Amino acid sequence: MIRTISDFVHLWSRELESTQKILKHLTDRSLAQEVAPEGRTLGRLAWHIVTTIPEMTSRTGLAIAGPPESAPLPLKAKEIAGAYNEAAISLLEAVRSGWTDATLEQTDEMYGEKWKRGETLLALILHQTHHRAQMTVLMRQAGLDVPGVYGPARQEWAAYGMQPPEI
Repeated sequence: MIRTISDFVHLWSRELESTQKILKHLTDRSLAQEVAPEGRTLGRLAWHIVTTIPEMTSRTGLAIAGPPESAPLPLKAKEIAGAYNEAAISLLEAVRSGWTDATLEQTDEMYGEKWKRGETLLALILHQTHHRAQMTVLMRQAGLDVPGVYGPARQEWAAYGMQPPEI
């Protein structure tokens, strides 16, 4: 649970950097990578992360910079990364300047339920982490390097002077 603005700033800042790290590795060509014909593409997953930030937070009354949920999927990876940076940093600044620790206890209508604002912020972080993990699978299928987020990726172990774990 996020109980203080400081909790959110700390967690969101770390997760924002991790998502930026992943987005920097996308290529325009990789955006079309899909796991199955009915599934979201790598680009659609990335764009969903971006558009969810202003969509979800608008339900709390925060006005966050970023594209609406209905915005068309960009064809350029750099456009997705830029839109993410704008929305993610806008959220960080809006919460830091517009809310207090007490604000996190207020409830809002969220998808047919009542959520405390601290729960909403945590859900937003977990939502992003969930889809970022899906993206890494598609990135490997697309032949992209996957950067380590919570530890080294397979190709990064050498930088630590270690062998990757056995498969």
